[in-house]
Amino acid sequence: MDKDGNTSAAQFLPDKLDLESLRSAAACCEGCGLYRNATQTVFGEGPSQATFMLVGEQPGDQEDRQGHPFVGPAGRVLDKGLAEAGIPRDDVYITNAVKHFSFVPRGKRRIHQKPTAAEITACHPWLDAELAVVDPAVIVVLGATAAQALLGRTFRVTQHRGEPVPLGQALAVATIHPSAVLRAPDRDAAYAGFLSDLQAAARVA
Repeated sequence: MDKDGNTSAAQFLPDKLDLESLRSAAACCEGCGLYRNATQTVFGEGPSQATFMLVGEQPGDQEDRQGHPFVGPAGRVLDKGLAEAGIPRDDVYITNAVKHFSFVPRGKRRIHQKPTAAEITACHPWLDAELAVVDPAVIVVLGATAAQALLGRTFRVTQHRGEPVPLGQALAVATIHPSAVLRAPDRDAAYAGFLSDLQAAARVA
């Protein structure tokens, strides 16, 4: 809990900052209320020295059940885009701004609910730690929630997508979340724009 009485993941960070220690510690995180209803923490995955770090919003239903990021339908869109953009999957560390699934129950279904600003802030210490350990050259920001977490609340993905912007020692390239491709009225056009942004990220690596 911080000086203002807000909960945070900071108190759950391990003393040793490496991916194995972080993943183990994150499994016990109660830094915000999302842990109560989620199945499990879904931490980032990939090599500790990846060139690319991809940051999405939060785990979805399948990710929450399986415990791995981007294993659902949006993950298949992402894998296709990475392959076509020439970004090697084994040179990518992939994670989310929020590590627990935020949802509302609707019958037997669990419907995605956008995490709140407080939940994004509470989870930020994990993301900061991942960035410090992986130290990527390029950060691909997937969607508005990740952009809010990394590039500030005034950043608009729709206005600056595909544009490399400095973020610490790295360059960040924002694009839509791959789930937005699946929701788009014209999926082909949405995917083409998404792929173009990934190609822009590949060029600055």
